[in-house]
Amino acid sequence: MNSESNREEIFDSIHANVQDKNMIKHMLATESIMRALARKLGENEEEWGVTGLIHDIDVELVEGDMNSHSKLGADIARELGANETMANAILCHNEAHGIPRETKLDKALFCADPLSGLITAAALVRPDN
Repeated sequence: MNSESNREEIFDSIHANVQDKNMIKHMLATESIMRALARKLGENEEEWGVTGLIHDIDVELVEGDMNSHSKLGADIARELGANETMANAILCHNEAHGIPRETKLDKALFCADPLSGLITAAALVRPDN
C-alpha cells in the first residue's frame, strides 16, 4: 500500500464516516502506536500505521453493532487500498467474530487498540505528568 499517495483519500473517508472527534483521536493514537511498534519490530511502518488509523472507520456506520463492526471496516480498508493482511488485522481486532489473530500485525492491532484508550485515560487523570 502506498499510503503517502492516498492519505488524503483516507482522511476524507474517515471524516465522511466518523463524526465523533474523540473516535478520530483514538484512531490517530492507534496509528501512532502501530507506527512505533512497526519501527521496533522491523515491520512496514506505513502499512501498520494505516491499519491502526482506519481500524474503527465503521463504528458509527454499524451503529455500535459489534457483530457487524470491523467486517464493514475491512471492506472499506480494501476500497482505500489496504491489502488482505491489513484487512484481516482490522477484521480480527474485534473479538466478536472469533477470528484467531495469527500475524504480528493482527496481534499488534489487537493490543494497540485498547492501549490508546488507556493512554488517553491516564493523560486525563494526570495531565501534569
